[in-house]
Amino acid sequence: MYKSLADFIEKLESADELIRIGTPVSSELEIAEITDRMVKTEGGGKALLFENTDKGFPVLTNLYGSERRMAMALGVERLEDISERFDNLIGAVTSPKENLVDKLRLLPLLGEASQWFPRKKNGRGACQQIILKGEEAKLSLLPILKCWPHDGGRFVTLPMVHTVDPVTGIRNVGMYRMQVFDDQTTGMHWHRHKTGARHYEGYKAQGRRMPVSVAIGGDPIYAYSATAPVPDNIDEYLLAGLLRGKPVRLVKCITNDIYIPEDCDFVIEGYVDPSEEKVLEGDFGDHTGFYSLTDYYPKFHVTAITHRRNAVYPATIVGIPPQEDAYIAMATERIFLAPIRLVMQPEVEDMYMPAAGTQHNITIISMRQLYERQASKVALGLWGAGQMMFNKYLLLTPASTNVRSAEELAALMRNCDLKKSLIRSEGIYDVLDHATPTCGYGGKVALDLTNVEMRECKATFDRTTLPSGIEASEELFEEWSTLLLFADNELEIDLSEVAKSANCNYIVIFDKRAQILSPEELLWLGAANTEPTRDISLHGSTLVVDARAKLPKANSNNPTRWPNIVTADKATIDLVDKRWNDYGIGTFIPSPSKHYSALKLSEGAEWNNK
Repeated sequence: MYKSLADFIEKLESADELIRIGTPVSSELEIAEITDRMVKTEGGGKALLFENTDKGFPVLTNLYGSERRMAMALGVERLEDISERFDNLIGAVTSPKENLVDKLRLLPLLGEASQWFPRKKNGRGACQQIILKGEEAKLSLLPILKCWPHDGGRFVTLPMVHTVDPVTGIRNVGMYRMQVFDDQTTGMHWHRHKTGARHYEGYKAQGRRMPVSVAIGGDPIYAYSATAPVPDNIDEYLLAGLLRGKPVRLVKCITNDIYIPEDCDFVIEGYVDPSEEKVLEGDFGDHTGFYSLTDYYPKFHVTAITHRRNAVYPATIVGIPPQEDAYIAMATERIFLAPIRLVMQPEVEDMYMPAAGTQHNITIISMRQLYERQASKVALGLWGAGQMMFNKYLLLTPASTNVRSAEELAALMRNCDLKKSLIRSEGIYDVLDHATPTCGYGGKVALDLTNVEMRECKATFDRTTLPSGIEASEELFEEWSTLLLFADNELEIDLSEVAKSANCNYIVIFDKRAQILSPEELLWLGAANTEPTRDISLHGSTLVVDARAKLPKANSNNPTRWPNIVTADKATIDLVDKRWNDYGIGTFIPSPSKHYSALKLSEGAEWNNK
């Protein structure tokens, strides 16, 4: 695999997957706007290496932002190669061994597995060629990005945060954004469901300061492994070693006893003191496409910064999909499908998380059905398993279904009997979900499409029966049996009367400002803006979804706060437009933010409806 991030950059360039930008650029807003334009081009565009930043260090963005680059980062030609490797590996280990010869065939595999475990190295690593301690260790030396105009500040967006369980000593590597407060402190945005937060509570119970080290860069497999849904107490560097085919070599930090990959580009060492009051962190333009609003999180104190002599700072941009995280999720689908079959749901054949679902909101499963209503068992099992517990909407389809085919899914959804297919539940949400009135908890919906009878269902619609103030679009009417309605946000609507106006399976109501969006963009907005218990109702045989923004505090079922979508400001858009030819990127790419700005409810990160 890759000896360093610089080695990966060379491979990207030789594969014509990299653009070098030598023009001076700002790490505040400008780099993010250029990157957002690139990643939203067809296929994710190319990786961008900004060689002349305002902080001296080069910045690499969009490194995972295409299916090809994601495969390259994992050391394979195709992401499907990962699936096949894991299927073969698990099959070899779990298949019955009836004789000595079969058992002996496992010996080479066991020898290979011994190479996956991380190994500690004596002395210092390449990541410690330059050591800054105490007051010299200034975060302002690094080209940490401010990505969106209403972000609370600059954020480290690809940190590999190393913590150690205070009881077991087992290491965890997670990816938790870090807002820079000053030269020596940041926020530590680990959610209540994450392992880092559990370690924090353990140190708090013991009355001890918590050592934390943050690695940035190195082999791109490291950052992927930090995002992967590895079971608690399983070392992320074991997964990295398996993917690399060789061990991750670790060195001890300078000011604490945590071990980090020796080939990283930067390491920020420090601690979190659980006895300190938590600090206000945010706002932040997040991967949901909305700002995650201010909340209280622990404070991280810097004790040292170390780095390579020729370090490159990698960063990712999140916001309205598609972004790099869609391709990271694509890899996760392939890698973790085999373990899901083995450990949780053997019926599952394939899994797809479309980019519009921003990882947690929408998952499509194909499965083998052996008995009636088996899909209910699979849905409830998945909602209780690992990071699948954050899923909001789940489609369960027959084993023969191509879960990535819109035509096949449309046929199933058009022909299903919703009275039989609808599965409701409640459970854990990602805390970034803004639609639920209870942070981290809400309703869930699955559609059992495993036993749909294909028949000709002619949808009909009488436009004259619609209440005044509502506009209709029939773009998805025939294929998906879905009617799209657009109404003012505060318009009171009798959903049962609306359902009577159309003979179709689904009616989805959006704000009028959403009329500019494509069907895929509406899917993103609808999944993000809804909480199934409140916003999804079955009227006869028609499922009605209210996907409008919910006025904060209008009633007890609405959230107390509602975020704005994430867009660049006019000054940044104009700056990048003006300088486009200087960057040497090629054909002009207009700002996606110009398209999405019509969706803003007000100025600022939060909807101010006063």
